[in-house]
Amino acid sequence: MAKINLTVNGEKRSADVEDRTLLANFLRDELNLTGTHVGCDTSQCGACTVHVDGRAVKSCTMLVAQAEGCEVVTIEGLAKNGKLHPAQAAFTECHALQCGFCTPGMIMTTAALIKNHPAPTDEQIVHGLEGNLCRCTGYLNIVKAVKRAAELQGK
Repeated sequence: MAKINLTVNGEKRSADVEDRTLLANFLRDELNLTGTHVGCDTSQCGACTVHVDGRAVKSCTMLVAQAEGCEVVTIEGLAKNGKLHPAQAAFTECHALQCGFCTPGMIMTTAALIKNHPAPTDEQIVHGLEGNLCRCTGYLNIVKAVKRAAELQGK
C-alpha cells in the first residue's frame, strides 16, 4: 500500500492505494469519476485519456502512484463554472459522436491538442488523434469538431 496525494479536477485528494492500482481504476472505482472509460487496458483506444499536469495521458497504463503530487483533470472537470470547454461544445455542435464511448477520451485529447496547436493543420489533427479509436464514426465529424474547437478556443 502507498499513500498518494494528488489534485483531481481542482480538489485535493489523498488515498491509500495498492502499488499496482492504475490511474483509470482509481478515478473510476475510488473517486466515482466514471467519465474516464476503459476500453482496452492496453493504451490502444484512448477512451481513458485524462490530463496529468496539462498533458493528455492514457490513464489505463499509468499507475496512480505515478500521479503523486500531480494535477489530474478528467472529462468531468473540463467544463468551468457551468460552461463547456470549447472541445466539449464543438463535439456537440459538430455531431462528432455516435455511441459516445470514445467521446471523453477524444475530447480530452482534443483539448490538449488545441492547447498546444491553437490552429492545428489537418496533419496535426490526424497525428494528434491517432491514439484514439472510434468504432462508430468515419472520423469526419471528429476532425470537424477539432477544427471548430480551435476556433472556439480562439474566441
